[in-house]
Amino acid sequence: RAKLIIEDRILVTLQYWREYRSYFHISKDWKIAESTVCRIVKKIENILIQSRKFSLPGKKKLLDSSEDEKLILMDVMESPIERPKKHQKRFYSGKQGEHTLKTQVVFGQKTGKIICLDHEKGRIHDFKLFKNSKVKFHKLLKVIADKGYQGITKIHELSKTPIKKPRKGKLTKEQKQYNRQLNRLRIAVEHINRRLKIFKILSYPYRNRHKRFGLRSNLIAGIHNYELAL
Repeated sequence: RAKLIIEDRILVTLQYWREYRSYFHISKDWKIAESTVCRIVKKIENILIQSRKFSLPGKKKLLDSSEDEKLILMDVMESPIERPKKHQKRFYSGKQGEHTLKTQVVFGQKTGKIICLDHEKGRIHDFKLFKNSKVKFHKLLKVIADKGYQGITKIHELSKTPIKKPRKGKLTKEQKQYNRQLNRLRIAVEHINRRLKIFKILSYPYRNRHKRFGLRSNLIAGIHNYELAL
């Protein structure tokens, strides 16, 4: 028989994601065994994902022309991990200067709801992550991404990225103005990343096995969407 009622078990799981303290410290708060906390977290995660109430709309929604969304924003968020014992180079991100897991976030500008996530090792370039994710957009959808997605216009015509400064050169006033206008729209990306990284499990060095990282980040994104729908 479970020592905690279902509401408390959900609260334990949320507390683990939000604070990302060790199982030991959380077990002391609830006066249960450390192994019990581990079992509770995994069981509740499985129940939530199987319920489909926190599932993301998915990539197929990006091909639907009947959706209200006309502008899609896309960016890559990086979560630090502990230095792996093997294949360290695969996880090393030159941008962050540490070992990371990358998460590609695709969401609608109008609603702010996250449509889909994709994950890769820290060394993978943002544009390669995009190609590996096989995300496709309806031809009428406008897409805005950062400088890491240079070349996306060859795949999707209605896509825009900031103009990169040429080597040993300068941007013109028109190019700077274009980048400013684009950045005013892209600021929504930083707000989404901040809301996701409020859950410390995505912002602190990830200690667990990487297999459940995608499941947990998808559930957190689902909670973000659920809050917007209230």
